Amino acid sequence: MSTQSKRLKDVEISFPIVYGTISFWLGKKASEYNSHKWTVYVRSANNEDLSVIVKRVVFQLHPSFQNPTRVVEQPPFELSESGWGEFEIAITLYFHSDVCDKRLDLFHQLKLYPEEEAGPQSTKKPVVVETYDEIVFPEPTEAFFQRVQNHPAANVPRLPPGITLPPPGSMEIVPYEKKRGDTKDHPLSQWFSNFSEADELLKLAAARQQVQAHIAKLRRQLTMIEGMPQQSKAFSVPGQQFRHI
Repeated sequence: MSTQSKRLKDVEISFPIVYGTISFWLGKKASEYNSHKWTVYVRSANNEDLSVIVKRVVFQLHPSFQNPTRVVEQPPFELSESGWGEFEIAITLYFHSDVCDKRLDLFHQLKLYPEEEAGPQSTKKPVVVETYDEIVFPEPTEAFFQRVQNHPAANVPRLPPGITLPPPGSMEIVPYEKKRGDTKDHPLSQWFSNFSEADELLKLAAARQQVQAHIAKLRRQLTMIEGMPQQSKAFSVPGQQFRHI
């Protein structure tokens, strides 16, 4: 079996990504059917070049747009439009042949208008909505592993004991350093959210604590109900009432 197709067992490579939209109100230039300019995109979570794995991205816009299916075949993987309405954008990622033969479907809700607590619309402060995710490639080929093992956008583990790779000279190395498809100098980068694995873990821990606290509260309520006299075992849920007979 060639190195192009030989797979590495018990190995996973992951790429943290961010997808979302940034929308600007046009202010005095706004009209009834053209009130905002917006950009939808997929980027690396640390703004490195994603073209090392992504071959093309297809954005499916609302049918009211001219040519609603937009294909972007080189980084940055984004498109800009203008309009007045919010809608769901389908984002499909296609990968290079040595990465994965399956596509990845994502969905993002375009948001043009700020939340009430954020204050009135401003032409200087955009509405930013981003989602963090990680693409995991289990059992990568040796060629793929070798190609991205030093890439700054990839999380590449150490190889398990007993697994060795051929010398780099026998495999094609893509000069991604020269492609510079990163978004570090992107004109909208000042509005990008700063995602990190530590931040995501903290959010998960906080959510877990909230769930555990809610479970404990429900258990206390259930204990109190079970300790009531039989004829008074009634409890309420907003809009409803339940009585145990």
